[in-house]
Amino acid sequence: MTGNHFKWDERLKIELPDLKQDWASYAILAYWEAVRGHIPDRIMALEKTINEKQAKLYDEDDFEDSCRLNSEIAELASRIHDLHIWYRTNQDMEPRRHSG
Repeated sequence: MTGNHFKWDERLKIELPDLKQDWASYAILAYWEAVRGHIPDRIMALEKTINEKQAKLYDEDDFEDSCRLNSEIAELASRIHDLHIWYRTNQDMEPRRHSG
């Protein structure tokens, strides 16, 4: 159904639009909305992982392990940030109205 219009993003673990034209040129908006609807679930899963890593960090005494955990938490937070941007992306998806 989606053809070459979406590409799996391994980092964010969702499909993202891979468009060569404007959104309005494609009949894939319903699919994108379905994918977009999964973004809050991905964010919640990443937040859970961050909370687990923060708990480990709280008890971590080794400096190198603390730095590794901090780096992992920062990467997960960056993914959440990117997912929020994709979730809020406004593609002007309203159908075009023709004057009669």
